[in-house]
Amino acid sequence: MDDKLTKDEYEALAQVRRLKKGERPSACVARNAKRLVGLKYVTSKGGLYVLTEKGQQTLFVQRCIDGLRAVAYSAPGTIETDVATFLSRKGLIAARTVGDGFEITERGRESLADIDARENRPA
Repeated sequence: MDDKLTKDEYEALAQVRRLKKGERPSACVARNAKRLVGLKYVTSKGGLYVLTEKGQQTLFVQRCIDGLRAVAYSAPGTIETDVATFLSRKGLIAARTVGDGFEITERGRESLADIDARENRPA
């Protein structure tokens, strides 16, 4: 079975992460639940969906990649604190010398180029 997730499946993971107890899952979650449970990204407990450790890690990595891209392309908005902390520790981003926010480091650019190259390879 292929573990590569679609954008819709990543969105379903993000929605499961934000689900509150007793809240009904969205159509996106329902549409992708069977595959995500099968790949062990999500578990189903009494009709509630919960991220597994694998799901949490996968979602965190995706959030880090999205955060790195946001900093690299000067996208408006802020990146989440846990993502910024991780990227800073790894030397991929640094606090701007002037103003608020972050800027990408040379190491961050190289990592992003490597990520983009891997994503664009034929399967």
